[in-house]
Amino acid sequence: MRPISLVIFDCDGVLIDSEIVSATVLVEQLQREGVAADLPFVFKNCLGRSFPAVVDSIAKLGGRPLPADFEQRYRTVLLQRFESSLRPMPGIVAVLDSLRVPYCVATGSATERATRSIAIAGLSDYVGDRLFTASMVEHGKPAPDLFLLAARTMKAPPAECLVVEDSDLGVQAARAAGMPVWRFNGGGHFAAGYSSAPGAAKPDREFADMAEFFNGHDELRRR
Repeated sequence: MRPISLVIFDCDGVLIDSEIVSATVLVEQLQREGVAADLPFVFKNCLGRSFPAVVDSIAKLGGRPLPADFEQRYRTVLLQRFESSLRPMPGIVAVLDSLRVPYCVATGSATERATRSIAIAGLSDYVGDRLFTASMVEHGKPAPDLFLLAARTMKAPPAECLVVEDSDLGVQAARAAGMPVWRFNGGGHFAAGYSSAPGAAKPDREFADMAEFFNGHDELRRR
């Protein structure tokens, strides 16, 4: 692996332990619409995708489109849940404080949601304007567009960008961008049953605790 000059973190499930919250709220709101979705369905079809892609998957499951105001109602309930329960991923602040190289965040979430989530978790000062969202590119994950935009904006060669992801789609997007990728599998959604699908793209490394981030990679740690 070439020397790393930029670390690109996913947001949900990496910076903040939000995927299990989002999935639970989505299941609740879908059940109100009479759609028989459950956590395994959401983990398989929705995790890591932009909301328009999620809506398409759900429409195929339910056999009909969701109401036009579903997204807004879902986001309203989700942000209310975030306000009361969202926290940064344990150990992530210590990682960000200790990184020797620059970093940014690239998420499949919409800009408004990502910005608010990061603020609720108390990470706004850590991210600043180094936030890249699915609304900034034509094709979201698993396409490489978002990661390539982050690399280009941060002036780092793709091969020198390390992506930290949790979802299969994120790992696939990093591979498509020509970037090394680590999977963090310590979020609450893994404890609730999420796992990598058979045949999914493989990361270069997996770890379940942010305290393990620098293990074997002291070159990334500030001295």
